[in-house]
Amino acid sequence: MKILVVGCKGMLGTELTDMLREAHETIGIDVDQLDITDNAKTMAFIKEIAPDMVINCAAYTNVDGCETEVLLAYRVNATGPKNLAIACNEGNIPLVHISTDYVFDGKKGTPYEEDDVTNPLSVYGKSKLAGEQNVKNHCSRHYIIRTQWLYGKNGPNFVKTMLKMFKEKKSLRVVNDQFGQPTYVKDLCRAIVDLIEQPDYGTYHVTNQGIISWFDFANDILELSGLVGVTIAPCTTEQFPRPATRPAYAPLENFHMQLIGKRATRHYKEALKEYIDEEIG
Repeated sequence: MKILVVGCKGMLGTELTDMLREAHETIGIDVDQLDITDNAKTMAFIKEIAPDMVINCAAYTNVDGCETEVLLAYRVNATGPKNLAIACNEGNIPLVHISTDYVFDGKKGTPYEEDDVTNPLSVYGKSKLAGEQNVKNHCSRHYIIRTQWLYGKNGPNFVKTMLKMFKEKKSLRVVNDQFGQPTYVKDLCRAIVDLIEQPDYGTYHVTNQGIISWFDFANDILELSGLVGVTIAPCTTEQFPRPATRPAYAPLENFHMQLIGKRATRHYKEALKEYIDEEIG
């Protein structure tokens, strides 16, 4: 297939573009080549390239920044996907769109399945949900893939931040009342590559297995890094206020992947060890 990856310079886009090139003709573009918030340019670009599939990894992911840059958040996270969806639908091209656990409010008390009611708490979550709805409404052949707590080699993420702070500070505080599933970008990419090999369109949750708090995740990172002399203390979300409200408990049940017979992803701790071994060397 000829696959167009939009947002190829981000953490997910970089990894996915490299992985897809092993078996597909893959074109990676970013905002410097195409502004997907411009409908006319997006329509013309997709028509000219004529890909067999488009994967949208582009997003404004600064969760706190979205609270003040509301217009930008909606333009990138909602209008951009709408333009891609319209262009893809006109060309009968499948569209893969990446979304997030932030479309949920975290109040269910158990992991969220793909068909559960959404109720985002933040501008980021609301803009991403609007993007999902635009993809559903404007492109008949679509995949929406929700993931969470993503980390990997390219781009900033929680694991990199912790490894840096362990070397700079002797004590840290990390929230212990927000729960999710850390997801290694390589495992997400493998799942995407596997999923698009057959036309099972729809909404999917893709994460590594295992539910954990940010506090326990930080302790796992510390343990696997082999660094000593650092103390991590738990704190509540109220003690560590941020501009955007986070869902307190939003693990994602990978239910639809199971329904179509896909193999479960590995446990987050196995993936984390691999990443830290590569990061530390």
